[in-house]
Parts: sequence; structure tokens; C-alpha cells
Amino acid sequence: MTSSWKLKPHPVLPRGKPLLVCILDGWAEGIEDEFNAIHVAKTPTMDALKATAPERWRLLKAHGSAVGLPSDSDMGNSEVGHNALGAGKIYKQGAGLVDHALSSGKLFQSPSFAYVKEAFSASPNRTLHLIGLLSDGGVHSRFDHLVKLMHGCASHGAKRIRVHVLTDGRDVADGTSFQFVEALEKELAQLAKKGGCDARIASGGGRMNVTMDRYENDWRIVERGWRAHILGDAPHKFSSALEALKVLKEADPSKCNDQYYPPWVIVDKEGQPIGRVGDGDAVITFNFRADRMVMLSKALEYDKFTHFDRTRFPKIRFAGMTQYDTELKLPRHFLVTPPEIQGTSGEWLVRNGVRTFACSETVKFGHVTFYWNGNRSGKFDEKLETYKEIPTDLDIQFNEKPRMKADEIAAAASNAILSHKYDQVRINFPNGDMVGHTGDLKATILACEAVDQGIKVCLGAVDQAGGIFLITCDHGNAEDMVKRDPKTGKPVRDASGKLQPLTSHTLAPVPIAIGGPGLHPGVRFRNDLPAAGLANVAATIINLLGFEAPSDMEPTLIEVRPP
Repeated sequence: MTSSWKLKPHPVLPRGKPLLVCILDGWAEGIEDEFNAIHVAKTPTMDALKATAPERWRLLKAHGSAVGLPSDSDMGNSEVGHNALGAGKIYKQGAGLVDHALSSGKLFQSPSFAYVKEAFSASPNRTLHLIGLLSDGGVHSRFDHLVKLMHGCASHGAKRIRVHVLTDGRDVADGTSFQFVEALEKELAQLAKKGGCDARIASGGGRMNVTMDRYENDWRIVERGWRAHILGDAPHKFSSALEALKVLKEADPSKCNDQYYPPWVIVDKEGQPIGRVGDGDAVITFNFRADRMVMLSKALEYDKFTHFDRTRFPKIRFAGMTQYDTELKLPRHFLVTPPEIQGTSGEWLVRNGVRTFACSETVKFGHVTFYWNGNRSGKFDEKLETYKEIPTDLDIQFNEKPRMKADEIAAAASNAILSHKYDQVRINFPNGDMVGHTGDLKATILACEAVDQGIKVCLGAVDQAGGIFLITCDHGNAEDMVKRDPKTGKPVRDASGKLQPLTSHTLAPVPIAIGGPGLHPGVRFRNDLPAAGLANVAATIINLLGFEAPSDMEPTLIEVRPP
């Protein structure tokens, strides 16, 4: 350890007290009514923390500028939330970086764009394929980015464009896929009319069923996307994307929502796919968020690949909207440079001998490891860090088993705390977010209750070990399960009187609570940081572990007063 990485001891708070850092995914404070799953759920553990120690409970901003997003109308998400929590600094993120690259024209001046341009401009028979989430949710992608990218590529010589769309229904309302496809078809028609570009939708599917898996949870999802987008092979074939959405929805309305559409391809009059990827073609994945593009990128880029039989591996020029894994350098070519996150709390603590245990189930495992560590794969120190991934159940929607793996996560955290092997135990309970995204209010209530029970188990271990806890969240979701009128705040109903479920994240503030028998009795939250956000948590964690935080981090949330 060099002197530049050495942290000063905290003048009051001692080392040696085990610290539990617990992230409740998708848990925020909102309107306390019947549509707030957290409010309706029986959550005695969290309720007691709020009621009994108000000086150790407060709210934090978890959206917009507080986590590096373009404006405060942008809802937070797990990626930027965990980046901010781990880094202790605010970096310009995702959509904002792409906005600037497109508006300034720098995207089309980048070496990686020149790389893919060589493919699609070499011949009018070469195709540019664009693959990504068709949505304006602003979490993984944005519709306006796709439109500007298409028009920009056409102006730079693309004469044949095929768009492979993943429908959302998660960051935006279910059923809006029809609107996005209609809008996209109009833009494609404009490309044909103005520039003579043969531009069409070629394939698609629902984001949770096709292409967009993460953390190598289920490679079958990516394989379905590979067969549809790359090979032009899917069990469902149609003459247009709107026909695909309509026919598949009518065939099985109970299961076929935007998130879970099966893979489909568009074919010509002879029944041949119009968008099969061939040798010499160019491929751009237009999602800017990393986690659900890494697996597809591996399939598109790696010569040695064993996760499924690709059948055919075309020789293409591939670029991502951004680099999805900076440690793996994946993909090698990318249009927008991602934020370079350096000096995260994880690295500082490891370099000062702090032993860490990090755990979640597969769907959020990367958030307490990869994103927490600044989009970095692997560990900073194999000897000081232990990562435990609990496999997420496959072939089941989250509302069908709302407890998910909360019990296993709680048990793993409890055992880690009581083992006295670790200074920090960092976990994520995914339930509020993953079940909340289904729009199932009853299931989300059960999910919140499971999390509260898990917290109780963890706090029991903290008490037994004489430790400290810090509980917080990454963004809102479960606290509001219904769409509301923006002016009145009243729930929105459709023409038949049915309530419209809200499946997206929210703009709500999230709670943070600290406590435990090992906490110095004089510690409380400062009252001079009313606009504090998730980035203030890292310095707080470092303080609770007995160190002064680095000066370039956002200020700590705590102060020590005479008890």
C-alpha cells in the first residue's frame, strides 16, 4: 500500500466494529395509500428503525442530477444508483453522455464509428443492424437516441438499415410497444423517402425473454435473441412488427406482455427473413446501460464462445453505444466513452486492509460488485474480498415467487457477520425492484415483507456481533404501483375503469438508516445537507469503518456529537 492510498484514522469512530451495508433495491418513500406496496406491507423492522431513532433516519435523492443523469425529471436506476453508492462521487451517466455525443456530432467523428462505417458504406448491399431496447424510459436506452443514430448513419452512407427491437413494458407502461413501433416505422419511412435508405424493422421480442439477460443468469435468453437477430430464425414469422405484436398478444393475452414477447422475425413474400446478419455487415447495439448488453456483446465479439451453439458466426464490424465492461474491454469498439470511475470506496477500503463480503442473488449480484466498484469486473484483492452469488430461479416470473432469495441472502449475510472474518458485509435485496417491475401489487407487498424479515435476521446478527448497520436503497419502485395523473396525483384508469399499473422506477427519495450496538452513541445525521444523495453514502461507510473519507468524495452524512 502506497502512502497516497493510506486513509487517516477517524478522530472519534474506532475500527474493529463489523459493518452491515444493506441495499433495499427499489424501495423509497412515497404517497402512503393502498397502492404503496411498502406502506401496505407488514414491515415492523423498518418501521421501528424510523420511529425509534429519527436522528439516524433520513431521506436521500436517488434520481436525476444526484446520480449523474441529465435532469431531475430522470428517474434513477440500479446501475447509476450503485455507481454513486460505491464511488462516493457524481459522474455524468448514460443518457447524458449519449445526448452530448449526438448533439455535438462527436459520436459520428469517433474512431469506432469510422470502424463500423467502413462496413456499411463499402457497398449498398452491406447492412447496418441496430439492436436494442425500443423505449423512452431512459434507463437502458432512449427512442430519440435511436432516431438520431439512424438518421446520422444514413447521412454517413448507410443505404440498408435493419432494426432489431426489444419491447420494454418495464421502464415504461406495458402496451406502449405498439406506439413505439408505429413511431419507429414513421422514422424508417422518412429515411427511405429522403435518403433512399432501405430501412426496416427485422426482428424483436420482449426484453425479459429475448436477448437482454444479465450476469450470465440464463444464456437461453441471449440464444433466442441470437437466432432471431443474427440468424433470422424464430418460431414466429410475420410481415410487419405491428402484426407480430398484435397477433402474439391476441394469442396469449395473459402471458404475452411487452416484457415477455417471444422472439419473432419479419419475412418477405417468399418467407425469407429480411434482416439476417451476414458477413461484412455492421452491428451497433444502441443501449447505453451496460448490464443487459454484456452477454450479447460476448456472443457478437468472442471467437471462442461456448455458452450456446451460435450455428453461424458472421464476420461483422461491431460497436456498442458505450463500452459495457471496461475491465474486459468489451466491446472493443464503442461510440460513446463511458465515465471513468476511479478511487471507489471499495478500492480505498481494500487498500487499507478492510475485509469485505459482498452478496446478492444473480439478478443484482453485479450491482454490489461490478457497479459498486466503478464498472469493474473482478476483485481488487482476492485475499480481502469474498463474493457470494446466490442463483436466481429460472423459468419463473418474479411475482410468482416474490420472496425470491431473500432468505438465503439474509442467512449468508448473518453467517458472514457472525464469522468475524469481515469488516464489511455488503448485500442487496432485489425483491422490491424485480417484483415491483411486474406491476403485481399483491406480489410486491409480499416481496417487501420478505425483505423486512430478511433485514430482521441481518440485524439480529449485527446485535450479536456488536456491530453497526447502514441500510439504504438505490431508487424508487415498490412505493408506487399505479400510474397517476401528473396534476392531481390520482390513480389513472383505462376506458374500462381498470387501474393502470406502474412498472417503472420513480423519482421518490429513498431512506437511509444507521444504528447497531457498535455505533458510537454520539453519531447522528447532519442537518446541513438537505439535498444529499446516494453519492454521500460512500464517505459515511468509510467513517463508520473508522477512517476519514478521501477529500474528493461527496461529504459524509454523519457527525459525532457528545452523547
